[in-house]
Amino acid sequence: MLVAGAVFIAISRRDELGRAFDVLSRVSLVKLPVALVCEAGALLCLAAVQRWLLFAGGIRLGMGSMLGLTLAANAVAGALPGGAAFSAAWIYRQLRRRGVGQALAAAVLVVAGALSALGLLVMIVLGLLTTGARGPGALIGRGLAVLALLALLILVLLRFARVRAACRRWWERVRERHARARRGEEAVRELVAQAQSVQPGIRPWLHPFALAQLNWVLDAACLVACLWALDIGVPWHGLLIAYALAQIPGSLRLTPGGIGVVEASLAALLSVYGLTAGQALAGTLLYRFWSYWLLQPIGWVCWTVFTLQGRRSADEEHAEDDTGADDTGADDRGGGGAGGGDDADGPPRGSAGGRE
Repeated sequence: MLVAGAVFIAISRRDELGRAFDVLSRVSLVKLPVALVCEAGALLCLAAVQRWLLFAGGIRLGMGSMLGLTLAANAVAGALPGGAAFSAAWIYRQLRRRGVGQALAAAVLVVAGALSALGLLVMIVLGLLTTGARGPGALIGRGLAVLALLALLILVLLRFARVRAACRRWWERVRERHARARRGEEAVRELVAQAQSVQPGIRPWLHPFALAQLNWVLDAACLVACLWALDIGVPWHGLLIAYALAQIPGSLRLTPGGIGVVEASLAALLSVYGLTAGQALAGTLLYRFWSYWLLQPIGWVCWTVFTLQGRRSADEEHAEDDTGADDTGADDRGGGGAGGGDDADGPPRGSAGGRE
């Protein structure tokens, strides 16, 4: 279906594609590495967020391992429709294999996702401030203004004790009916408590938020670098809002990696803010090369390495269990002989009990 859709789009918009490839053929190889550096920095920040959260929970994980896990999870998320769920499940298992507790592993994923969403919201707000009343930004701005008023109204209502009590009763009913909500709340509370014990106060949380924000900023800088490498004038007044709005349908993973969805939305938004159709499509395709297509093979290599390591570790554990069982049998057979009675009440030598 995706292939058929791609063929249909290519045929129906072949003139725009032709102009886009003409622009791409004139890319500056000297300027191009800047986009690579920006995207690499964005990935490092993304990995650093989860690494900081793990450290706050008392777990130390090397930056190289965390970056590899991030690349692999990104590849999984980009390979399937709705791949974010598969990606979260995979990285959760990988964290568990590295000794991270269930609650901490779940909380790290939840908090990292929340920080990322908050960072994208900041990008949208900044985009609205720079775009003025042009394009879809005006409509989005009115929508956010309504949401802000609703949030203010909720804050005012929460000042009343009866409202707070009603909210607590409602949440208690949700926790009783849904085990996931209960476990999620407990996991986040445990992570916050552990983080407060390591670094008290709110100020330390600015560090992971800054990293999450920098991830978005550097990814947007990759788009700017792509336009610069193609010698396309950057539409500064609408760049942030175009970039941020294009990330929303892409994050839904309606198609693998948002293929087609991100390209269409970003190219259309860039066209609204001053680029020609060919320029917008060329910049979008080059940006997607760095932010998606190049990362897929790298991520799957990391995934393969981690998967093979996990299987090797499992095989070694099975081998140790088999050896322990053989040793236990030998001790049991020798237990009736001279000197065997001294160990009869304790765990057999070489049994699994010694490892636990």
